[in-house]
Order: sequence, then structure tokens, then C-alpha cells
Amino acid sequence: MPNSADFTVEDLPSGQLLRLSGDFVIASIGALDRSLRDINGPVSEIDISAVTHMDTVGAWLVHRTAKEHDAPITGGANDASRLIDAVRGADQAEAAAKPPMSSLYHFLAEVGGAVVVGMMTFLQFLGFVGQVVKAFFSLLMNPRRFRWHAVVQHFDMVGVRALGIVGLMSFLIGIVIAQQGAVQLRQFGAEVFTINLIGRLTLRELGILMTAIMVAGRSGSAFAAQIGTMKITEEIDAMRTIGVVPVEALVVPRVIAAVFMMPLLGIFASLMSIIGGGLLCWIVLDIPPATFVQRLREVTPITDFWVGMIKAPVFGAIIAMAGCFQGMQVKGNAEQVGLRTTAAVVQAIFLVIVLDAFFAVFFSEIGWD
Repeated sequence: MPNSADFTVEDLPSGQLLRLSGDFVIASIGALDRSLRDINGPVSEIDISAVTHMDTVGAWLVHRTAKEHDAPITGGANDASRLIDAVRGADQAEAAAKPPMSSLYHFLAEVGGAVVVGMMTFLQFLGFVGQVVKAFFSLLMNPRRFRWHAVVQHFDMVGVRALGIVGLMSFLIGIVIAQQGAVQLRQFGAEVFTINLIGRLTLRELGILMTAIMVAGRSGSAFAAQIGTMKITEEIDAMRTIGVVPVEALVVPRVIAAVFMMPLLGIFASLMSIIGGGLLCWIVLDIPPATFVQRLREVTPITDFWVGMIKAPVFGAIIAMAGCFQGMQVKGNAEQVGLRTTAAVVQAIFLVIVLDAFFAVFFSEIGWD
């Protein structure tokens, strides 16, 4: 059994003398570590002449104590001194290898790392889009492999079951647009132009955009969670083993369902938003429904409707592929499912807004404004 490591403190005119004794080995210094940290006052010298044995852990403890108090180490035998010198050299080499970094350096490093991760994710997503396109054309060449039942099932999940929340949200957004527009236009005596605002903004932008955001949060996250769970339970590996292409079986039906359902949901959302705005105009501005509808037909060009219908399937494809892509990226444990589901929603909404900005500029350039 090693002798217990201990120490005593003696007062000197220049400070305190710390005398160490016993075996400074890993088996005997567990309780001593905290005691050495709690020493009060400056230590001017550390005497290790009474130390009988020392290993690397003990040498590190002595070196750390001397470093904290900036005190010299005296009285050590040759073996103990060499061991302490080796530990000191390793500590200095590590400090030299890791110079202190400024907060600006940390900030730039984090920004650079985020840019690299973003670019890698974008390239991987483009590769995934290529796989989906390839799988779609492969199914066109071999229609017997197409899973109609899965497509119909996703029609129900993406479209039919979303009617309630999309309709309620759109109805309330129509009321908000009408109320805020009426308040601002009343200052100029132009409340009638609230109908212009409702019609054009709903059909052209908000009807489709808000529907896409709702579908991304509802169906995109569901796609990521479903495929991610299958990835963890190794169902996707089993599909590959039996000769089923996972992209054809899991991704293509979801993408087709989202592409076909988004325009229908967009029309429904625009209709509910117009109803909400018309109801507020009737109650607050005393504009009868017949007058509202007539004015709406006069001021809303058909191009606004086609702009929304062109954007809708593109948004649906992006949302479905973002959710499936993040689900396919799940690795390791169940925590990854939650992280990838969140990433799917964020990525889908980001891409939808970016594409919406692109479409706004594009349609303005071709004269559909």
C-alpha cells in the first residue's frame, strides 16, 4: 500500500513554504487535490524532498500547484525532477500549440464553418434531387413498379387532412389583410381599394406562400420523421436487400402527392382568404358581398391566379424533397430524427421564400405584375 500523500504549510518572510510528503502516486492523491486547490495566501516555494515516490499524475499535481502560485520546486530527487520537467515541457508544448484566439477569430471560424456546412448540404440536396428525377423517369419506363396506393394515401395526408388548418389560417389572414388595409386606406378616403389589396395579394402571394409554409410545417416534417424512423429501424436497408429502390418507394409518391395537392390547397386557401376579407368588408366597410365580388372581378387580373398556380407545384416539390432528404440523412440514434425534422422544416421554408422572391422578380420582368 502506498504511503498517504500529505503536505504542510510553513510561514516564511517571503511567503509560505509548502512541504509535500508521502507517495505522490495516483492511488494516494485523490483527496489531496482539492486540499491543494484550497490553499490560501501566496506560496513562495514548494519542497518535495520528503516525497518518497512519484508517478506522472503526481508530477502533474505538483507542477499545476507550482504553476498556480508561480513558485519554484526544490528538494526533488533526480527521478522526480525529470518527471516534473517532462510534465512541464508537455504543458508548455500544448500551450504553444494552442495559442489564445480572439473572439473575432471564433466568430469568423463559426461563420466559415456554417458556410462550408451550408454549401455541402446544398450540393447533397442537388444530388438528391437528381436521384428523385432519375427514379421518376425510371418509374415512367416501368409503370408496374409505380405505387399508386402510396400516392393516394399521401394525397389524403398532404391534402385532405390539411384542409381544416389551411382553411382556418387563410380565413383569418384574409380578415387581417382587410382590416389593416382598411385602416391605412381610410386616411385617404380610399377604403374601396381594400378589395384590390385582398384580391391581388391573396391570389398572387399570400394564399400560396402561407399554404406552403403550413404544408412544410405539417407534411414536410412528417416526411422527415417517417423516413428517419425507417432509417433507424433499418427498414430502408431491408428494402435495398430485397431489391426495392427506397427513392422510388418512399420519395417519389410523396413528391407527386405534394406537387398535385399544393395547387388545390392554394386555390382553397385563396378562396377562404377572400371570404374572410369579404366578410370584414361587409361588416366594417358596409360593402355588400355582391359589390365585393363584382369589384374583385374587375381589379384582379387572371394573371394573378396563374402566377399562384405556377408557383404552387414548385413549392410542393421543394417541400417534399426537403423533408425526404433530411429523413434520408438520419444516422445513429433517435435524437437525429428530431434534429433532422427541424432541419427539414427550416430548409423547406427557406427554399420556398427564396423561390418566391425569384418568382416575384421573374414575373415582374415578363410583365405579369
